[in-house]
Amino acid sequence: MSDYLSVSSLTKYLKLKFDCDPYLERVYLTGQVSNFRRRPTHQYFSLKDENAVIQATMWAGTFKKLGFDLEEGMKINVVGRVQLYEPSGSYSIIIEKAEPDGIGALAIQFEQLKKKLAEAGYFDERHKRQLPQFVKKIGVVTSPSGAVIRDIITTVSRRFPGVEILLFPTKVQGEGASQEVAANIAKANERDDLDLLIIGRGGGSIEDLWAFNEEIVVQAIFESRLPVISSVGHETDTTLADYVADRRAATPTAAAELATPVTKADIISWIAERQNRAYQASLRVIKQKQECLDKLVKSVIFRQPERLYDGYVQKLDRLTTQLTNTMQTQFNQASQRQQLLNQRLLAVDLGSDIRRYQERLEAFQRLLISNMTSQYDSKLARFEKAQDALQSLDTSRIIARGYAMVQKNEEIISSVTDVAVGDQLTVRLKDGQLEVEVKDAK
Repeated sequence: MSDYLSVSSLTKYLKLKFDCDPYLERVYLTGQVSNFRRRPTHQYFSLKDENAVIQATMWAGTFKKLGFDLEEGMKINVVGRVQLYEPSGSYSIIIEKAEPDGIGALAIQFEQLKKKLAEAGYFDERHKRQLPQFVKKIGVVTSPSGAVIRDIITTVSRRFPGVEILLFPTKVQGEGASQEVAANIAKANERDDLDLLIIGRGGGSIEDLWAFNEEIVVQAIFESRLPVISSVGHETDTTLADYVADRRAATPTAAAELATPVTKADIISWIAERQNRAYQASLRVIKQKQECLDKLVKSVIFRQPERLYDGYVQKLDRLTTQLTNTMQTQFNQASQRQQLLNQRLLAVDLGSDIRRYQERLEAFQRLLISNMTSQYDSKLARFEKAQDALQSLDTSRIIARGYAMVQKNEEIISSVTDVAVGDQLTVRLKDGQLEVEVKDAK
């Protein structure tokens, strides 16, 4: 059996071969993405062509730096190393770098981000703000050394010399450019003296303009309180900033023209036109009022002003007469009611009623006194009888009649059974008491 290898030994040997092979340490491979399902960290999928399939692994750090989203069926070019996984005996490629095949990664990223933001509503026309017709101060986010700011200053000075321009010096290309653009847009929105904002730079490749395709810049433009004009690149260049901005200008000059749609000459002409229209309108109003005044002067009211109050005088007289008649009628009715009541009062003999009620009152008083006297005598007799009965029970009165009261220890003795021979007794008489000792008890 020593001639036979174990499966583990064979896979271990093959892994050493894979690890030591210089051709497998760095492999340049092209294939189509298959069985891709986005995972939270590391990504596991397949690369295939017409005749073969290889498993692929992309660690989380590499995937975050990819710059575009992997999609099922996408053809990509990858750089990585081939390794063998011992437990299953399968081999795979560990991808260290990847880019789309044919079209550039930035173009793919551009289209993917454009689709994402469009679905989120960032480019909807309902979010676009109207540019102000008259501006006093314009903010410009661009490089201070480029031709953009010079073109904007020249155009604005020519069209409307009184407009101020505030420059926010910004890095528009390279690492950190997108963050600086977004920060200056936010900084401009913190001011209260700006009417609108222009962001832009000159032309270049997609790499040069990429700062204006970053999501952070698109978000800053979308959240801007100030209307934004985008002027990035040449007329053929299009960035995501152009889609989200309120207006897009092909050149910095066009951006300045959009920011100042009305020139100084237009304003002077507009003022003159409005002045003439106001003058003509005033003349028409004066003429109409004069005609009304003439009509009023010629009217009957002005010639005979007493007609204004004749009707009111007549109405006042009528109401005064109605009031007088009403008050007289009510007075007569009240007088009649008073006379009727007086007659009824005279018909009633109040004196006889009073005398009758007085006699009844006196009779009741006599009856009350008689009843009270009788009750008093009865109660007094009962009291005296009860008093006599109570006094008859008084021991001092009984003793005074010749009787004696015997006590033992201050208790009254009523029977010989209550004492014994030798007991000390007290005998109470009417004029004193005796202390005695019992010699015999029968």
